[in-house]
Amino acid sequence: MKILAHIVRFLVGGIFIFSGLVKLNDPVGTQIKLEEYFEVFATDMPFMHDFWMALVPLALYLSVLMCAAEVVLGVALLASWRLKQVNWILLALIVFFTFLTFYSAYFNKVTDCGCFGDFLKLKPWTSFTKDIVLLVLIIFLIWQSKVFRSLPTGSLVAFSAIFSIALAIYAIRYLPPVDFLPYKIGNNIPQLMQPSESLRYKYIMEKDGKTEEFEKFPTDTTYKYKEMVLINESAKPKITDYKVWNNEGDFTQETFTGKKLIIIIKNGPDLNVASLAEIRSLINSLKGTGVESLILTSNSDAEIQEIRKAYALDIPYYSADGTVLKTISRSNPGIWLMNNGTVKGKWHYNTTPDKEEVLGKL
Repeated sequence: MKILAHIVRFLVGGIFIFSGLVKLNDPVGTQIKLEEYFEVFATDMPFMHDFWMALVPLALYLSVLMCAAEVVLGVALLASWRLKQVNWILLALIVFFTFLTFYSAYFNKVTDCGCFGDFLKLKPWTSFTKDIVLLVLIIFLIWQSKVFRSLPTGSLVAFSAIFSIALAIYAIRYLPPVDFLPYKIGNNIPQLMQPSESLRYKYIMEKDGKTEEFEKFPTDTTYKYKEMVLINESAKPKITDYKVWNNEGDFTQETFTGKKLIIIIKNGPDLNVASLAEIRSLINSLKGTGVESLILTSNSDAEIQEIRKAYALDIPYYSADGTVLKTISRSNPGIWLMNNGTVKGKWHYNTTPDKEEVLGKL
């Protein structure tokens, strides 16, 4: 039993460290996920509407705190530091996570819990099952608490806390050190919008009270159709929601033609307007180089025209879905460089490139 307890300790600690680090790599992504939860709870629990909405502006801070806590608690568990207290805090944390994943699965709300960031996508019931397993393991650790001996490893735990906060600050002020998103450098967006192979389905039919499966839709009209299930799920397009338009129509394909410097301006109070002057200088410096600059925005026409006028951004603008723009760029504004649909560069407004760097990427 003692050996099993130590195996469980290392397993639980490793999972929490991995989960926390993956999310600290992109705390803005976790912020977006928390905001989704708060908005869903505000709708589903109208008597607490104001409470949940009051948490929305704090989502980024809560994201950093929660993700850093996962890493610190995981390190503390592996380093045998104050194990009794750590195990009880882990129990409280996993109960909270289990509630979130159950809510997502049962009510079909926030269908991607973001448990492992964008590195690993889990279906709602899979996430819930994972949390139930962790809950059982942590209860086992509490039950076997007499087996463990706490060690004076507080300095290691303190270092993990400093490292976690530093990683989160870097990812927020710049961009995630490792990009797990489909719009990352090197990816060809048009290709990812297509299935990797022909999609194959099976048809679930019913006849005389018996259910049968067919790879082709049966010609026998006595069968009653029940559902169609995709067989090769992994072949689905990685990108399904990228669309660009304006009042004249759809311009999605035009963004994949030639060299495009795309300025991402999302709707929201976090737009860093002070950076637009430097971005304007970059746009002006690229005139005559064959690089076409444009704006993708989730703002209304009136809002984006006001921004363009105020900061002399004399380039065309197009609309895109706000969630897609958040996925493309964690920065507002953000800079996205493509050549014939292949992503060549991504920059936070704090690291706005110059003309030479942009042309060098192309």
